[in-house]
Amino acid sequence: MPAERRAVRRFELLITCEHGGNRVPRRYRRVFARAGRALASHEGYDPGALQMARDFARRLRAPLYYSTTTRLLVELNASLWHPRSFSRYSRRLSTRLKNDAVERYYLPYRAAVREHVARALRRGRRVVHVSCHTFTPRLRGEVRRADVGLLFDPAHGSEATYCSTWAAALKAAGLHVRRNYPYRGRDDGLTTDLRARFGGRYCGIELEVNQRFPKGDRGRWNALRRLLVETLPR
Repeated sequence: MPAERRAVRRFELLITCEHGGNRVPRRYRRVFARAGRALASHEGYDPGALQMARDFARRLRAPLYYSTTTRLLVELNASLWHPRSFSRYSRRLSTRLKNDAVERYYLPYRAAVREHVARALRRGRRVVHVSCHTFTPRLRGEVRRADVGLLFDPAHGSEATYCSTWAAALKAAGLHVRRNYPYRGRDDGLTTDLRARFGGRYCGIELEVNQRFPKGDRGRWNALRRLLVETLPR
């Protein structure tokens, strides 16, 4: 038993949710005056993602970092050089207000997550980071039929192993699971940035769940969230 406890302490689970809400802070509301439909859709936030992230954090006693500011203001899951860092709405902001949004929301969030990982590594631990997202069932005419997607870097051995184990458990429960779907794990994003900064002792997984679950039958959604927590490789 002591050996088991020592082994567990070598790893630290971290949960994040970059698209947990669609709030527009007052100072930026002018450019979002006609964005109501976009704010309520997958463009504005990831429905169900924060609820899912809170389940992981509460049941597994893991730290949680999240944002409830709309991704249409500034995209926390993209580098600032990326074209999608500002939306078609926030691009209309003045340079001063764009910089203000970056200083108030983007940089503090990124810095807090990055420093948490750095502290864990300084304590000699490995970090398993699960970034919680949901995806729209239909995008630009394409129907996305998967229930769950697991995004990772195939060249990162621990991430590939971790996702294979998790995917197998979810498939055994009857779910349609795809790896590196509906996006690629090596695309620009928070986990990609952290992977480049911290190397092999950091394991970054993006969990993507089809929004037909949080927007559908409550019983199925509750059951899926329980299953995700219970099957997360320990």
